[in-house]
Amino acid sequence: MGRPTTKTDLLTAAAANYEKLNILVSGLTEKELSTSFDFSEDEKKKEAHWKRDKNLRDIFIHLYEWHQLLLNWVHSNQNGNNKTFLPEPYNWKTYGNMNVEFWKKHQSTSLEDAKSMFQKSHNEVIELAKTFSNEELFSKGVYKWVGGSTLGSYFVSVTASHYDWAMKKLKAHRKNCA
Repeated sequence: MGRPTTKTDLLTAAAANYEKLNILVSGLTEKELSTSFDFSEDEKKKEAHWKRDKNLRDIFIHLYEWHQLLLNWVHSNQNGNNKTFLPEPYNWKTYGNMNVEFWKKHQSTSLEDAKSMFQKSHNEVIELAKTFSNEELFSKGVYKWVGGSTLGSYFVSVTASHYDWAMKKLKAHRKNCA
């Protein structure tokens, strides 16, 4: 399936990738869980996140924090508080720095807590998505605060697409551990 463009496809893709991610995580061995991520030998893995995240907790926290961005953004704007998706002082050129701050903030968070936080926030994002109509999610210009995109594209990004990113990273780690 391509990138979702309807509410039904969004909910289906988010649920499918969430389930696939959880199955992948549940199949990780003790060695895979205890070995730090190291992608330094792979020249194709140049993006900052390949160096940033060191373990499964870091992945869960990253997903959780992006869920929080969406939840806070939507709720604030629904309540009449005009808020951008990325908090000050970040923008789409500097959001990598924000991701590093999320990473730093949670270095003492346990894997168990990170997983629980991620699962709870996933459910909150899905429940929020369900409150919008297909048109509200996937028509441009419905909400001024969304800008030139669609609200649904943000939901896709923080769920299905982000879960796909997490699975790719975990599969690469698993391959490194083999």
